[in-house]
Amino acid sequence: MESNLNEQEQNRRNALDELRKLGINPYPANMYEVTVKSTDITTLFKPAESPDPNNPLPSSELAGEYGNISIAGRIMSRRIMGAAAFMEIQDQYGKVQVYIKRDEVCPGEDKTMYNTVFKKLLDIGDIVGIRGYAFVTQTGQKSVHAKELTVLSKSLRVLPIVKEKEGQVYDAFADPELRYRQRYVDLIVNPEVRETFIKRAKIISTMREFFDNQGYLEVETPILQPIPGGANARPFVTHHNTLNIPLYLRIADELYLKRLIVGGYAGVYEFAKDFRNEGMDRTHNPEFTAMEIYVAYKDYNWMMCFVEEMLRKVSIAVNGTTKVKIGEEEVDFGGKYKRLPMLEAIKEYTGVDISGMEEEQLKEVCKKLKVDIDPSFGKGKLIDALFGEYCEKHLIQPTFITDYPVSMSPLTKRHRENPDLTERFELFVCGKELANAYSELNDPIDQLDRFKDQLSLKDKGDDEAMFIDMDFIRALEYGMPPTSGMGIGIDRLTMFMTNKTTIQDVLFFPQMRPEVKIKEEITE
Repeated sequence: MESNLNEQEQNRRNALDELRKLGINPYPANMYEVTVKSTDITTLFKPAESPDPNNPLPSSELAGEYGNISIAGRIMSRRIMGAAAFMEIQDQYGKVQVYIKRDEVCPGEDKTMYNTVFKKLLDIGDIVGIRGYAFVTQTGQKSVHAKELTVLSKSLRVLPIVKEKEGQVYDAFADPELRYRQRYVDLIVNPEVRETFIKRAKIISTMREFFDNQGYLEVETPILQPIPGGANARPFVTHHNTLNIPLYLRIADELYLKRLIVGGYAGVYEFAKDFRNEGMDRTHNPEFTAMEIYVAYKDYNWMMCFVEEMLRKVSIAVNGTTKVKIGEEEVDFGGKYKRLPMLEAIKEYTGVDISGMEEEQLKEVCKKLKVDIDPSFGKGKLIDALFGEYCEKHLIQPTFITDYPVSMSPLTKRHRENPDLTERFELFVCGKELANAYSELNDPIDQLDRFKDQLSLKDKGDDEAMFIDMDFIRALEYGMPPTSGMGIGIDRLTMFMTNKTTIQDVLFFPQMRPEVKIKEEITE
């Protein structure tokens, strides 16, 4: 790997060696106490006023509570002017300017720390600690006056330099391939990326607080499952050597959470990593985060109101308003959302009433409307294909699509007024599904029949059809109370709340093809 180094990388390694020769550990083990953040200096610090304008106090005395501080961060720029210099360091919260004067960081005869270490052996990207005090420069910029400089970590690779002038960004680190593959660099040089993930964390903490305040219990359920259930999806499969059985990475956590409702909990929820061995695109990653919640003695009508309140709180917590810019649209997550039955939506946007149609009739409708279908498609997937092609794109403002056909909803209670339909809704925003919810099926006999119908779809070649989970049937036979459940994709919700167009922008480390260059370096 040494032979592949460019001149700058080699210079940095030489500087590393020189630091060690000077007795300076470039990667010290001892703790470095940080007492302030960059934003404490740039926003909170207010210098005291001198009691006598004719005899101003030294800056160190005007600093008040910021008169003896320590801060740490990464060097992002330097401006050396002989015996003094300015540099900009960056921590998680932002950037702050640091003023360094040779005779203050090197008060004795030995000026090595400034003349050699700071001027010659440190580079942009290095992490340093600064002890000193806050002050305001003659140009009015709040800064840190350094009294002591500590090397905390030497950077051996060169950061891409993002230049900014008068609000314009130049030489941005913008190549998606590099940004997603080297997210650590992306986070360093693009502060708005750090903000995206702070908002993601806020979304989750707001939802968690909302559920906890209602008395619902956060739980954990198995990721490795003997039967992948709770959704229509192709699973990842592995093998457990000790038990000598195949196991699947979960595609959903629904069936385990409903077992806990059987066990007597009033409400349970989980922020879960789910895995689906399917295609990748701008809105799908094989590993994703979902939140599922189940509440006893509720139905899907109650859940719609619950979702409205949850999303209103999330939107305000993250953006300070219920109105969010998504692409070119302004979406309002406040108030009541439109409710539209699925078959009515298909009739509205295709002009065809498919109520009561059988499989062959639906195939003819799809053919007539030029909807791509597969021979393995049953009634459910045919209806879903029609809906996806003609309806979804019209659903911009939050809209509950309700009352799905039975064939599309094997885990959902039959509609109380129409047994051919189910009490299910999906929430659509900007043409994309955001949440899925049911009045949960708690009739074990009906559930077993529905599972058997799914098995027949598997026999026809549908590799996303559900498995039969007989233990779940056994749990239902002990009795599950009327329950409403809801699942929501955290990644997609984050995309909406941060106005991102690709799921890769809201995942720290999205799935990617192996990097060829890394493989080559390892084998050399």
